[in-house]
Amino acid sequence: MLQSLQKDLVHEVDDKDLRVIVIAANGPVFSSGHNLKEFTVVHGKTNHADVFDACIKLMTTIQTLPVPVIAQVNGLATAAGCQLVAGCDIAIASEKSKFATPGVNVGLFCSTPAVALGRAVPKKVALEMLFTGEPISAHEALMHGLVSKVVSEENLEAETMKIAHKICQASRPVIALGKATFYKQISQSLEDAYRLTSQVMLQNLELKDGQEGIEAFTQKRKPVWTNSLE
Repeated sequence: MLQSLQKDLVHEVDDKDLRVIVIAANGPVFSSGHNLKEFTVVHGKTNHADVFDACIKLMTTIQTLPVPVIAQVNGLATAAGCQLVAGCDIAIASEKSKFATPGVNVGLFCSTPAVALGRAVPKKVALEMLFTGEPISAHEALMHGLVSKVVSEENLEAETMKIAHKICQASRPVIALGKATFYKQISQSLEDAYRLTSQVMLQNLELKDGQEGIEAFTQKRKPVWTNSLE
């Protein structure tokens, strides 16, 4: 599943008309994480390493894609499934969704999910989830910043598409530049972050779509994006 999702994401992003990616699931579970049967001794250390490598590759790919990735969560998201939600740019959840990192209960601490989780929610919230394995509700996830919005199950897809369509109205290269810069500056000091982002703003102004957007604003018209990297 990890390899399939990785392949789909990389393949889709080659489509220059692509503006946003939505990751959703069928059934009552968004993602329950890794298949623990793959981690028995019989599969060997090399295979175990392959699983974690595939997971890390997927999670880092999501944040390096030039388009926003939205998690549409309708159900349970646990362990690496919770990690997937935390790793997406935006997460919209139904009210029935729950989130957990229960690895501690089966003797396998959720150390890799903790990377994304610890960057999405306050440290003490992340550690309580990691130490106890207890799930949090969708509204608790919203309160702590794990998800962007919580809606009723019947409105989940419509709300996700509303956000996706709004993103689609923007210039792809402008979004790509902004996303890459956001993730780069977030781990920097305040001084370094402002130094980086001020240079990126200058790069943004040099884009055709940067100038088109400003001209459209001053002329009180809708911009016509070229989606050119120049």
